[in-house]
Amino acid sequence: MKLIGLSLLIVTSTAAVAIAEGRTDINPAMHYYRAFTLAPDLSQADRDYLFNTESRGQKLPERFGELVGRYDNQFKLVRQAAQAAVPCDWGVDMTAGPATMLPHLARCKAVAQTARLRAMWDLQNGRQEDAIEDLVAALTLARNSSRDGILISALVQIAMENILCSAVAENFYQFSPENLKQLADRFDAAPLRGTVAACIPMEKACFSDWLINKIEQLQKDNPGNDNKVMAASRELVAGFDGPEEGQPTQPKPSLWEKVNRAAGGTSDGVLKLLREEDPFFQRMAETMALPPGQYEDQMKQFMTEIRKSSNPLVPHMFSAWEKCQPKEFAVLVELAMVRAAVEYKLQGTAGLQRVADPYGQRPFTLERFVSQGVDRGFKLKSAYEGRGFPEVLIFVEKDGPPFRVNWKNAGEPIQSTPTAK
Repeated sequence: MKLIGLSLLIVTSTAAVAIAEGRTDINPAMHYYRAFTLAPDLSQADRDYLFNTESRGQKLPERFGELVGRYDNQFKLVRQAAQAAVPCDWGVDMTAGPATMLPHLARCKAVAQTARLRAMWDLQNGRQEDAIEDLVAALTLARNSSRDGILISALVQIAMENILCSAVAENFYQFSPENLKQLADRFDAAPLRGTVAACIPMEKACFSDWLINKIEQLQKDNPGNDNKVMAASRELVAGFDGPEEGQPTQPKPSLWEKVNRAAGGTSDGVLKLLREEDPFFQRMAETMALPPGQYEDQMKQFMTEIRKSSNPLVPHMFSAWEKCQPKEFAVLVELAMVRAAVEYKLQGTAGLQRVADPYGQRPFTLERFVSQGVDRGFKLKSAYEGRGFPEVLIFVEKDGPPFRVNWKNAGEPIQSTPTAK
């Protein structure tokens, strides 16, 4: 009886510690799915007010604070997920191939957009620690959103990182130097990023390999009846259909019509076209692994081959990848700029010099930013111009009328929308 009592005491004590400290062994996706259900059901008017109104450059009214406060319970779980010590597994079943639904991705991005707004409100009210917690938790979610290795998931991660870097730059002057250091340190300590290149195997498995397996099974189920196999294959290929990069919304002829013609009207011909994609996947993986400066020339050559291919599946499968890697290069620059800006704030030019531009092999270029005759902060510029313009990020050091802090139109004024009280 004493032994049983001791065992119960140990179990009870362990449970009490877990309750007091919070469990870190729960799959973060479980927290995130619960958090998504706690997002408030805002009216369309409130949603437009919160997300479609330009609120920067003015004092946020109580209505703004009341609305972002409705997300408190959601962010409790998003913050809790950020403490998890186990990998994030969204439990996505990819057996549906290109028809697989990923509804959580839009909700992930919405969390980043909301974190930006909550940070604005918290900083206005002197709650720097709360702003940091929400921004860090949202960045952790961004990294976890790409864990399934799907290209669209990696692009959502990039979009979220961009939102959060912009949020730091817009509100730079509202953080103390100590809290800026904490924020930068915790951004650096966030889970590893999913990369565009790492998505190639999953994209191949979910599209080309998936379709090959389906057609081969159709052939086994319908021996000697290729007409039936082709009819079913047509329905499968319809799931791949859509406009090619730079093409009209309704491409003519359809993808199936082009595939059927190139395949000679047989399912074996379709399989041959699909297997011809294999060396292109290998080439793309090699190209994606190249650094800027080498990547651009090789990708240009690769895309020329893609567009000239007589196999209609090749341009359909690979054209969209061309613009993905520059987006990733750009957000890596932004993340490094956040660290460089913080070091500059803490230690001046010496601090800035210690952070290298990822694609320039030297520090970022810094210059003061003047808007409407007023010095509002400083602009960091990268040597990277893979999207057709220099990557810049402007860090606001003085309150005033809002302006764009990044992209090719960085520095342009933004028309504020008067916020209703």
